[in-house]
Amino acid sequence: MLPSRASVVVVGGGPAGFMAAIAAAEAAGGAFPGGVLLLESTPEPLHKVLISGGGRCNVTHACWDPRLLVDHYPRGGKALRGPFSRFATGDTVAWFLAHGLQLLEEPDGRLFPRTNRSSSVVDTLRQAALAAGVMLHTAQAGQAAEALPGGGFRLRLRSGAEVVADRLVLATGSHPSGHRIAASLGHGLVAPVPSLFTLTLDDHPLVELAGVAMDPVQLELLLTPLAGATPAAKPLRQRGPVLITHWGLSGPATLRLTAFAARALRERRYRAELRVDWTGGRKPADLEGWLTDARREQARRQLGNWRPWPELSRRLWLHLLALGGVDATLRWADLPRRCEQALITALRDSRYRISGRGPFGEEFVTAGGIPLAEVNLASMESRLQPGLFLVGELLDVDGVTGGFNFQHCWSSGWLAGQALAAQRTCS
Repeated sequence: MLPSRASVVVVGGGPAGFMAAIAAAEAAGGAFPGGVLLLESTPEPLHKVLISGGGRCNVTHACWDPRLLVDHYPRGGKALRGPFSRFATGDTVAWFLAHGLQLLEEPDGRLFPRTNRSSSVVDTLRQAALAAGVMLHTAQAGQAAEALPGGGFRLRLRSGAEVVADRLVLATGSHPSGHRIAASLGHGLVAPVPSLFTLTLDDHPLVELAGVAMDPVQLELLLTPLAGATPAAKPLRQRGPVLITHWGLSGPATLRLTAFAARALRERRYRAELRVDWTGGRKPADLEGWLTDARREQARRQLGNWRPWPELSRRLWLHLLALGGVDATLRWADLPRRCEQALITALRDSRYRISGRGPFGEEFVTAGGIPLAEVNLASMESRLQPGLFLVGELLDVDGVTGGFNFQHCWSSGWLAGQALAAQRTCS
């Protein structure tokens, strides 16, 4: 049975909500008189954790220094310096290990459960919640809340039931219900827009190369100035792996670029020019040297049969030859100087027109939410409504791909849990 009253009610059974509930219950040692109640609107909590990372769950990232960690957040980074100084990557790894789950680092810095299954992360969180005495109720969606005159909150659920809470934690992610409840309690909202999305290319000149992956590639977004538009967050240049898809470009470098330019792209209706350096930032002098060496050492071979460096995809190389107007059947010894310069331009400065986001609405997170200025980031308590705590993606914080969004959820949830337990001790 759903209780009618609880000391702490957490609305939202995602990673931030689970961490807040567990941390509060553990820190209080089960001494909350009315207990900790965790409400999830769907039948299965932690669904986003379960499907993340291709079913493996990228729990966090091996960026151990909080001063460097904040650089991976297009919005909210500077403000997170304080919270990350109290609970960051190393603390997350230690927390999961203490609860029976070891995380292993991959070469690119991502940290996954040793089991390589996201279900292990879900099981760890659910078992920790059960052991701490958290009361989990699923299929219970928060609909509205009001602050009570004597303190505390009355939460109305979509089912019609009501719960009175001494402390209320909103951990609803980007779902509009959390924004509505926060707004009813006095909070503002930075309008959410998609972030971390793939790019569709106009007329898709690379469509025949779908499936080709290159690393590293340097991407630069060229935005036309717009009167009254929000300046794009820096940087607008990213370097890393890129995947050519049937609709355009994907891969970590693309996702990171769109995260930093999320609002600027939205204001331009996702129309812009993209400069692609397929060499990953190699200097023109280096390319000239390679081509000169190829002219001498591969003199009898056709251009299409030998690439300047082995990691360069052959399919992409043939495409770039055509783009530069160079005959792939030419021998290297016969490559004219003017064609050499055309090749260098194609390699370092290919231009493509962006016509929209990826076709599947697959953006991973949203940019926007409750303004950070309205939250005490040391405790995650509202500065406007005492007893109200706001955590996770509900806030105007978003990170790039690689486990950074989950890290913010673990950090903000843990901080809220500690503050809730401390308030219980002091009250």
